[in-house]
Amino acid sequence: MKITIFGTGYVGLVTGTCLADVGHDVLCMDVDADKIARLEGGEIPIFEPGLEPMVKDNVEAGRLRFTTDEAEAVAFGTLQFIAVGTPPDEDGSADLTYVLAVAETIGKHMTDHKVIVDKSTVPVGTADRMRETVAGALQARAAAIDFDVCSNPEFLKEGAAIQDFTQGARIIVGTESERVKTLMRECYAPYIRLHDKL
Repeated sequence: MKITIFGTGYVGLVTGTCLADVGHDVLCMDVDADKIARLEGGEIPIFEPGLEPMVKDNVEAGRLRFTTDEAEAVAFGTLQFIAVGTPPDEDGSADLTYVLAVAETIGKHMTDHKVIVDKSTVPVGTADRMRETVAGALQARAAAIDFDVCSNPEFLKEGAAIQDFTQGARIIVGTESERVKTLMRECYAPYIRLHDKL
């Protein structure tokens, strides 16, 4: 399965690497060209036990790649994971600037059906705002392209993130779409074969 991950911070890099490690074809996109160059050179910008060799193995196997090219990233994956930062705003609420910027980018470049998966830590109602943002970008280019938005929150602890991702007690997906359920089941199939925790 082809999967795009927006954001190569803690959540994005761990998610992308773990999904590549079970056989998916993963492209991680980041606007930080320096960070992407370092990742391509095998340098990991965060410390997480076991992550560095896992990234190297999957890059060598051709299942994990990195880019700064937004159009390439949107064209690549059926699933478009948004794993960018949501720093606290002045009032303490989550700042959705980066999440909505990625949603707009996807709307600007998509040419076929996409499932936009929100992995960032966001408040209730964010999926609706993302849907409006994508729809607005599509409308601006007079493009009628079908898309879905779903929520897939992460529960990763620093220092145990790989274990939390691969052996977590549950995988939560918020959607009303049967098509999305099927695709997310396919995405997480290697993790739910023995025990359906989706």
